[in-house]
Amino acid sequence: MKKLLLAAIPTLCATALLAVAALFALHDSWPWREGRPLPVPTTVQDLLSERIDTLRRGETVSDLFTRQGLPAPTLDRKSSNGLFDPRRLRPGLIFSIQRHSIDSIPTRVLFRAGPEQRVALHLTRDGWQAVAEPIQWRAEPVVLAGRITTSLYDALDAEIDDTLLAPEDRVRLAWDLADIFAWQVDFSRDIRSGDSFRVVAERLVSEDGEVRFGRVLAGDMVIGGLGYTAYRWTSADGSSGFYDAEGRSLRRAFLLAPVQFRRISSRMSSGRLHPILGIVRKHEGIDFAADAGTPVMAAGDGVVARREWSGGYGNLVEIRHANGVVTRYGHLQAFAKGLETGMRLAQGDVIGFVGSTGLATGPHLHYEFRVNGVAREPRDADLGNGDPVPLAQRREFDQERFRLLSLLSGGLPTFATNGSEGRAAAGASF
Repeated sequence: MKKLLLAAIPTLCATALLAVAALFALHDSWPWREGRPLPVPTTVQDLLSERIDTLRRGETVSDLFTRQGLPAPTLDRKSSNGLFDPRRLRPGLIFSIQRHSIDSIPTRVLFRAGPEQRVALHLTRDGWQAVAEPIQWRAEPVVLAGRITTSLYDALDAEIDDTLLAPEDRVRLAWDLADIFAWQVDFSRDIRSGDSFRVVAERLVSEDGEVRFGRVLAGDMVIGGLGYTAYRWTSADGSSGFYDAEGRSLRRAFLLAPVQFRRISSRMSSGRLHPILGIVRKHEGIDFAADAGTPVMAAGDGVVARREWSGGYGNLVEIRHANGVVTRYGHLQAFAKGLETGMRLAQGDVIGFVGSTGLATGPHLHYEFRVNGVAREPRDADLGNGDPVPLAQRREFDQERFRLLSLLSGGLPTFATNGSEGRAAAGASF
């Protein structure tokens, strides 16, 4: 009996405890104080702060680093001097100094090395380590169209808003179009009021929202009442060029103008009053007025026959081409570095720079086009036919041409007249 009572004690105690707990629960009260909730773990966010500074005129990168409390701009052994050479950095360069909120030492210093990449400087025990970071650009096609009244640049400048293309990009677009149609159009005298342009171009947008001009993809122009169309095509070997609707290259054996010029100051003449000598004499070339130092290009493939001082011509380059053609380039300010007699040149190679040496009243290029020793007007000479797209690639070319034609014809929104007045031509004239 005693053993049975002892065995029942735990059960009776548990029952009593449950009964008491139920009684307190009914009255919503407890014999002990309710404990405080345990604190929730928190994480301190490590914020990244950025400070912007600009390299000022007359100061060095070391001055900027000192101003920002940074260690001297010395590279460690792993870095490339080509990425960060303090002696080559120019005033106006913007530096971004980034630090973590819990650390007074900078995490990295950034600056733009060009449109395609930035350079990140990371601080190590041995100095700064330079690392290149590519900048991603997204290409989007846009159609630009308008009418020409005085010049191609004035038309582009008046028709295209700054939000679409910056002024310097409009200048570049004008030069690019002049280069594309350089074998067909003399923009100095062929343009008539009422001529028009319609262009498919790439607008590049960076990951930071910057906008710049990319490439011309196609162009449709009416110049002097005649229509000209160009389509960009990249062949199987990776080379790019512009072709007409029949697949013929717009490139010819010779350029109409071997320099980017403002205007033609003098044409060929059998009797012209010489501006310095004051006598009437033949003028057997074309004078292209341009800023001093403007690059002068070889008009066609050939070999340098002369590179010397030549009296009234000043600094002269003469190039011998196939089929008895010789071109001369006079009054050069200087010759291109490395240019020597006997050197082979390709069309477009820089041979010198516009100057006013010899008998010249101002900076310009005197250009002669001679066939078998006789001076000829370049635009009247046979400049050769453009090479066609290879037959094996003609199908792919036609597909690309149809795509670009659809864009030219309205496959994209067209940006035309914005009602603004034409701005200063910044030295460009077409």
